[in-house]
Amino acid sequence: MTAAHVPLIERYRDRLPFADGDPLISLQEGSTPLLQAPVLSEMVGASVRLKLEGANPTGSFKDRGMTCAVSAAVRDGAKAVICASTGNTAASAAAYAARAGITCAVIVPEGNIAQGKMAQTLIHGARVISLAGNFDQALTLVRELTSAHPIVLVNSVNEFRIEGQKTAAFELHEDLDGDLDLLCIPVGNAGNITSYWRGFRELGAAPRLFGFQAKGAAPLVEGHVFEAPETVASAIRIGNPVRWEDAMAAATESRGAIRSVSDEEILAAYRLLGSREGMFCEPASAASVAGLLKYGADGASHVACVLTGRGLKDPETAIAHNDGRVIQCPVEIGAIEEAVLGDP
Repeated sequence: MTAAHVPLIERYRDRLPFADGDPLISLQEGSTPLLQAPVLSEMVGASVRLKLEGANPTGSFKDRGMTCAVSAAVRDGAKAVICASTGNTAASAAAYAARAGITCAVIVPEGNIAQGKMAQTLIHGARVISLAGNFDQALTLVRELTSAHPIVLVNSVNEFRIEGQKTAAFELHEDLDGDLDLLCIPVGNAGNITSYWRGFRELGAAPRLFGFQAKGAAPLVEGHVFEAPETVASAIRIGNPVRWEDAMAAATESRGAIRSVSDEEILAAYRLLGSREGMFCEPASAASVAGLLKYGADGASHVACVLTGRGLKDPETAIAHNDGRVIQCPVEIGAIEEAVLGDP
């Protein structure tokens, strides 16, 4: 079995809290591609690569942590898991719970979950509760619920999530032979930047970590909770990150920073990735590239940007920001020729 087909826990069992014989709930996650980005490289004057976490089974980086969280839950005899989610965690938890044959419930902010993510969550059979509130309120309620009932919380407050997600740092280190100066990563609930730094520290590596929040949901940048976070990048529309202190420590210890980018900058990077690099990611993923373009490579020679989820997670945004590229045309060859061959 090649590395690309070895379940993540098996591949890195010596660095994860699992023993031989433990139950393993896997969809063969991890081992995601690291793609060269020639256009971005030229724009920032550094060698830039894209870590394609949308290649995980449910289309986002969440699967790395979820295989560990659900495997541990099953090992401990759990019959149900629950999470609060803006979408990706819900889809991942639902899929891994389905694979494990246990119950999954998710609480999502009403009207603020992309349809691609909702479709995934529903098809995997999760019980979906639509909350008349935001993600932070949903997480508060879920934590209260799990403190009173025997249900396992699988948000990134769960240490097994962080353990699983740190494996992306292992892969980057292996793929680049340790030659990485700077990592750009979107920041929402801040579990992922926390995980990468844990992974790099375990390896004795220390690339600078630059985390990017959307301007309308930038509590780590502004230093206070956002009671009503708002951004087109729904996956990072979080006003009170559960891993706040860990994320700040990761940025400080790695000599990096947490910075903000506007929705306009996120969408510009989103379109550039699609039209120039051939990469269709969800808007939140593009925050890493938006940050790189806005602030530059800061003297780094080797840069990686994490694209946290695939574009089909949020088809509405892609359609809404298509810049008029859909051309209406009658059934007539002359009109077709003009549409195909005319000025774009």
